[in-house]
Amino acid sequence: MIRFTRIVALFLLAKPLVGWPIDLQPNDIVAPPPDKTYLMLSYFGTENTTNYRNGAVVSSAPYGNPVINNPNIIIRAARSYMLGDLPSLTYAQLPYGTIQPAGSLANYPTSTGIGDFTLATAIWPYANRDTRTYFGMAGYLIVPTGSYSSAQPFNVGENRYKTDLQMGFQKPIFGNLDGMVAVDTMWYGGNSQCAAACGSVTKVPLTQKPLTTTQLGPIYKIDQTFTVGASYFYVAGGATSINNAYQNNVINTQRFLLSGLAYTDIGRFSLQYGRDMGIQNGFIQTRVLAIRYMKSF
Repeated sequence: MIRFTRIVALFLLAKPLVGWPIDLQPNDIVAPPPDKTYLMLSYFGTENTTNYRNGAVVSSAPYGNPVINNPNIIIRAARSYMLGDLPSLTYAQLPYGTIQPAGSLANYPTSTGIGDFTLATAIWPYANRDTRTYFGMAGYLIVPTGSYSSAQPFNVGENRYKTDLQMGFQKPIFGNLDGMVAVDTMWYGGNSQCAAACGSVTKVPLTQKPLTTTQLGPIYKIDQTFTVGASYFYVAGGATSINNAYQNNVINTQRFLLSGLAYTDIGRFSLQYGRDMGIQNGFIQTRVLAIRYMKSF
């Protein structure tokens, strides 16, 4: 049981890092016009299956057919403004979600509730609309507002603070085809109340090394309404320690994400689909599906 719950801990730590809120949609690096309010409603769902430990499939019980579903509804409110001469934007985001163990993990309890709150601010040191060239920087603070129980291995909240710094660059390649690249690093506060997810009958401290994500890919504007994009992600770092014992579980993941956006008179609609291509530790993510609607005022 201890070995199982420690591997569960890896999944719970990796899950928020390789999905929202750091993934960028096409044109997220484009500086917004000032004095605009944005409201976005999203569905973000993932499915994770086969478990890996240092690159090898773990098939012993209860890993015969592990399935972990994680649907979320996310509300985001943002405001753009000028910080001196620099375009800037601040947003607040709150998810409501469920972690549903299924298959050979069906005996473990589901966790449902409010997730961890995110506050983010982005600034653009360089933004040239004439040449479609942008360089932006963003800082994120994730606050442990989510539902958490130390007695459960699966929780929608992480019971710890997280911070992240991100830089992104976008420019035209030719015609209506742009290229983007973004890099971010996340740092973690400790969780002093980790029990079931850390394979312990009492609460023990959980810590984690920083984790860096690189994402890059093309963005193509089909016409005034439709834009498509594709992103490749490489995620590295994030090894954990439980009660000061190193777990040798470095996150080393490659994945892809395909995006389609429609700019309409009633707002922007977006659809994204992706999955992991390779993973060293944790439950492989076999599906990411995001559906979003954003309205500006």
